[in-house]
Amino acid sequence: MNPTYLDKGDLQVFVTAGESPQPVPGARVRVTDPANGNVLEELTTDSSGQTPFVELPAPPMELSVVESAAEQRPYAVYNVTISAEGYQTLHIGGVELMPAGRSIQRAPLSGAGGFNVRNVLLPPHALWGEPSSRPQEDAVKPLPEAEGLVVLPEPVIPEYIVVHAGRPEDTSAQNYWVPFKDYIKNVACSEIYSTWRTEAIKANVLAILSFTLNRVYTEWYRGKGYDFTVTNSTAFDQSYSHGRTIFEEIGVVVDDLFTTYVTKEGIAQPLFTQYCDGRRTQCGGLSQWGSQALAEQGWDTMDILRKYYGSDIYLKSAEKVEGVPLSYGGEVLSLGSEGEAVRTIQVQLNRIAENFPAIPKTPADGIYGPGTQAAVTEFQKVFHMPQTGSVDFATWYEISNVFVAVTNMS
Repeated sequence: MNPTYLDKGDLQVFVTAGESPQPVPGARVRVTDPANGNVLEELTTDSSGQTPFVELPAPPMELSVVESAAEQRPYAVYNVTISAEGYQTLHIGGVELMPAGRSIQRAPLSGAGGFNVRNVLLPPHALWGEPSSRPQEDAVKPLPEAEGLVVLPEPVIPEYIVVHAGRPEDTSAQNYWVPFKDYIKNVACSEIYSTWRTEAIKANVLAILSFTLNRVYTEWYRGKGYDFTVTNSTAFDQSYSHGRTIFEEIGVVVDDLFTTYVTKEGIAQPLFTQYCDGRRTQCGGLSQWGSQALAEQGWDTMDILRKYYGSDIYLKSAEKVEGVPLSYGGEVLSLGSEGEAVRTIQVQLNRIAENFPAIPKTPADGIYGPGTQAAVTEFQKVFHMPQTGSVDFATWYEISNVFVAVTNMS
């Protein structure tokens, strides 16, 4: 139930054909108030399958940034109904909206067979719903035997995370194959609020990344005979809600940091960075609410992490990202840049433009001119990145990820 809110947030719905990146243009989107069913917005998706961002009421900012105010739900919830010719109507309940934030709700439509309407109810945010109860685990874990599935000298960023939607022993629970960055964005948006200070968001994202990569590197579940990487049960792992609302502010941080993790001298593995909300539950790792309070006091990301994980920690970047055609060369590409890296970006953007026609095509001549800049800027807009018109680390890998996804659809 949404009371009368004075603050505002922005919502966009991104409609695709199933879980693929194929956009569905011309889809009809209706946003309603779950309290009374009143229709608040009626929208149509553009050639990229996206509605415009629409402004909707949201709770006061202080409810989500101050721990003492956390007794009231600090975000609004809305219902979204999506229909398009040739597809089953989709109804999503529990879409989250933060004040002064931008929420993106992905809406994967199924074929028209079966029921006329598919209903999805998203669970409440982890900081508002049931508190997590993760048991204490060692920060550094024994590595798998040499004959294990994956024994690597250095951590790599996997292409996918296999998420088991239940407790480890629940054989009836579904496994989801989720692209790594999408998984991290989902967990971060499930675990913290986008209204927090950027330094607190970064500290929490780095804890989530290190937690996840420790599970990957040590084959924690595969070593126990399971066929998944991690669970979505907060009794064991991190909160993951398949299809949940993504907060753009958190997504931008993940795009910048997704190859970075916390470690210590003398260990090859990412540190197992346990964390808890710090209000309802306590643990031997990072306090989520505590990190926000420290950031409000002016602490930076590393100071926050060192408070909870020790003064001897440092950040390290994985050198390999699986599933990406070519590694990032380290140079920011912008107007006037030339060479094979520019040509690679042009070729990939031209292929992506076949599915997302709002992205203008440009000659693959290896010269970063105004046409290439316009294509990059539109790509950044469609995929919710800062619209700089330049190709930095985050944009390079996002272009590569989308290029692989649309190529695999062919």
